[in-house]
Amino acid sequence: MNVQHRNILARAIRASLLAGMIVAPAIATAQDSGDAAKTLDSVTVTGTRIKKAEIETQVPIHTVSREDIDRTGLTSLGDVVQELTGSGSALNTKFNSSGNFGFPPDGGGVGAGSAQVDLRHLGSKRVLVLVDGVRWVNEASASGVGASTDLNTIPLAIVERIEVLEDGASSLYGSDAIAGVVNIITRRDMDGAQISVGYGQYGEGDGANSNVDLSWGMTTERSSLFLGLSYVDQEKIKASDREQSSYPVPGTGVAFGSSGTPTGRFIFTDPNTGVTHDITPNDATPDPSYDPSQGCTRTDGFHCFATDDRFNFAQYNLLLTPSRRMGLFGQFRFDINDNVQWYVKALANRRESTNQAAPEPIFLGPEAGTGNPLADNIVISGLNPYNPFGFDLDSSSNLILIGRRPVEGGPRVFEQQVDTQYVATGLEGSFEAGSRYWFWDANAAYSRNEAEQTNRGSYNIRKISQALGDPAACAAIAGCVPLDIFGEGTITREMLDFIQPVVRDRSEQTLGLFSANLSGDLFDMWAGPLSFATGYEYRKYEGWYRPDPITVAGDYNGVPSQATSGEYDVNEVYVEFNVPLFALADGQKLDLSLAGRYSDYSTFGGEFTPKYGLRWQVADELVLRATFAEGFRAPSIGELYGSDSRFDAQLRDPCTEPFLDPSVEPNCRTLGVPAGYAQANPQISVVTGGNPDLEPETSNSFSTGFVYSPAFASDAAWSERLDLEVTYYRHSLEGAVQAIDAQTQLDLCVETLDPLYCNGISRASTGGISNFSNRLTNLGSIKTEGWDADLAWTLPESSAGRFRATWQNTFVTRYEAVGAAGQVQPRAPGIEVNDSAIPEWTSNAVLDWSRNAWTASWTIRYISELTEDCGGAVTFPVCGDPDTGTNTLDAITYHDLQVGYRFDWLKGFTLTAGANNVLDEDPPICLSCSLNGYDASTYDIPGGRFFYVRADLRF
Repeated sequence: MNVQHRNILARAIRASLLAGMIVAPAIATAQDSGDAAKTLDSVTVTGTRIKKAEIETQVPIHTVSREDIDRTGLTSLGDVVQELTGSGSALNTKFNSSGNFGFPPDGGGVGAGSAQVDLRHLGSKRVLVLVDGVRWVNEASASGVGASTDLNTIPLAIVERIEVLEDGASSLYGSDAIAGVVNIITRRDMDGAQISVGYGQYGEGDGANSNVDLSWGMTTERSSLFLGLSYVDQEKIKASDREQSSYPVPGTGVAFGSSGTPTGRFIFTDPNTGVTHDITPNDATPDPSYDPSQGCTRTDGFHCFATDDRFNFAQYNLLLTPSRRMGLFGQFRFDINDNVQWYVKALANRRESTNQAAPEPIFLGPEAGTGNPLADNIVISGLNPYNPFGFDLDSSSNLILIGRRPVEGGPRVFEQQVDTQYVATGLEGSFEAGSRYWFWDANAAYSRNEAEQTNRGSYNIRKISQALGDPAACAAIAGCVPLDIFGEGTITREMLDFIQPVVRDRSEQTLGLFSANLSGDLFDMWAGPLSFATGYEYRKYEGWYRPDPITVAGDYNGVPSQATSGEYDVNEVYVEFNVPLFALADGQKLDLSLAGRYSDYSTFGGEFTPKYGLRWQVADELVLRATFAEGFRAPSIGELYGSDSRFDAQLRDPCTEPFLDPSVEPNCRTLGVPAGYAQANPQISVVTGGNPDLEPETSNSFSTGFVYSPAFASDAAWSERLDLEVTYYRHSLEGAVQAIDAQTQLDLCVETLDPLYCNGISRASTGGISNFSNRLTNLGSIKTEGWDADLAWTLPESSAGRFRATWQNTFVTRYEAVGAAGQVQPRAPGIEVNDSAIPEWTSNAVLDWSRNAWTASWTIRYISELTEDCGGAVTFPVCGDPDTGTNTLDAITYHDLQVGYRFDWLKGFTLTAGANNVLDEDPPICLSCSLNGYDASTYDIPGGRFFYVRADLRF
């Protein structure tokens, strides 16, 4: 869009705001109209601020009704939204996302236990979540300051419907609405009470899910009150309980297991002989003897480390994480008079969730690559009474790597407690000026997420260093006892008491806002009234993350991080017009919509975002529409102020031998990698952090399509109603805030030796990666486009009952992410990478049936096939095509069935039973997925049938 056009629209906005300030006082004393007030709720549409029913089809809106929600058998709002065909990969309770997941580059922490929503595969931080049209506070993960919304902070029981705007909407709603808007409409009007009780579990007898919802409401002539209490308890499923997830990479045994083993792996050079050893104690030898003269045919207490010695960490992971959620919600509305209504609403919600990882490994020496000098530069004293080698193991001379997995200390358990508070109040109403009605509202809201994470099973690396050092120095430290890491089962309770702390991290985010809106018809034009909306909004964001003091001090053996704190505020004004261009007697009508929003941020200044749209009512049965919008997303607190943190990535070093690409050998030598180097540990620690110099992301969004309801299919013998909706969408994002893919950065460094990629990567003298910096920047661009095609068909009621069929489809034809220097990122349609996927085609088909007291539904969910890089698994049969080094994740179709019966007890008693995935489909094997051989954001996890029953009683 050129500057001239932007300036014209900006001037129009300023003029309209001025007109609104002049007009409003003049008409404030207008006559009351009760009818206008009643109309207000019925014409509020997500995607426009103008309250007018006839423009509902102006933008693509997908509505998930309460009936749609109940049909899924799900108890998490995030899980419901993630089943939409336009949704992308996002965190949910199937992600066991602690431990080595570490801290993502956006400073948001791991989001453990949260459920997020992604639209158009642009990321959850580019989706704006509203509750009753008002922004919801971002998540608190206890390990960072996130840029996304945790839908598990909103009880599913209080939701009346979900409206999903699958289009850019920054001009109407401000930052974060690049990919779309999810507006959650809460339950409001109810007379009487309702009790809902549900229970479900998987066919294997695990993963039980139980829920109890209590609702009560009353409505009088001038007021309404709704109260809701919700309880959900989701039990865990262990990875070891399913064959596919019982190993790190399915079908490869322990080949991709960890070199941090319960017995310990020791790579060092004997200073007496000059011989380098890579050995591990024999399993049955807790106190191994060492003979320096022996090679790999050994008769002492060691043997040479081999693939079979690697540790199967998958046995300790979870497929489904336990989560307990308790929520209380209340909403009261009072008609002050026929035209003014006051409301107040409040919510309190607690989430208690748990993640679990394998016992924390202790990696020591220059090849450890932890970035912690206490580990990378350690000296293990030869005087340690348990040291079988009789000499110092010194990182500066003879030590290369030690990997010891102290299973004696148990698995790492991460327990989260997240408390959400929300309170809002406001006035809304209408008035009449002449023959025109105006609608207005003023709202104030405050919301807070506070989280605490308790980690048991981790270690203090400073105390480990002390306990492995000179015993005399250890004796001078309170509680210190020499540590035995040489062999399995050697670490005593006394040793654990000294080196194993309880780690507690906390985080909080708050959002305070005020908004005011005005909408109405300004005057009549040749083709109808010029409709208008305007408003103002103020928001204040605050957030902080406080890791445990031992983490801040650098003593934490796990993933290190520093504290984060920040705040900013924003003032915004917007205006929207609906301009009738022509209207004919035969029903044809063409409307032009114009909108613009000016946002003034305390962090970077002002930003103006316009939007243009056309809606052509070709006939009563056909609407054509098109929109173009500019958008932006302001960097979040974590992205701006996030301190140095780390995540552990599974990376393959291109310099390891044998080379996958022999042409890189000269470059590896230039990088200081010696001949014969073999990567000892695929787990590489990557340091990341925020960037206060980040600029906002900017975007262009375009959509066009039609809504067709043919007359020949209305009130016919074979059809009561038929609706077809087709939408083409395109999003182009510039300056995306993210870090370059770590594997891509490493590959490009080795291939090109370009400092742009290599400056953040350091190597030890042994050749291994000792430091890897992967920080946030305004990356190049993301471009995606595709099609939505939805069909809804309602059949006439007959003696067989009433049938209704819906079919929703999304086709992704393009997704391309390019770094600032032109490096192409690996994500693309039909590709599985980094625990996420972009299927080329996703489809949901539902057949509903009702007859008298009976109801039933059959849901079919389809995901097209995907392809992934086999990585190091290329030689295993599980890699579908070893010649190309790719694995195909076959297309999958899920079938869900549900049946219900309504008894005439009290005001109604309904009993519902259902089964999801009735054909017992297992998710396809994913070789590149980090933990359990599944893509937890694309497929039903853990696989197998899920059976449930639900009882609803109204009285």
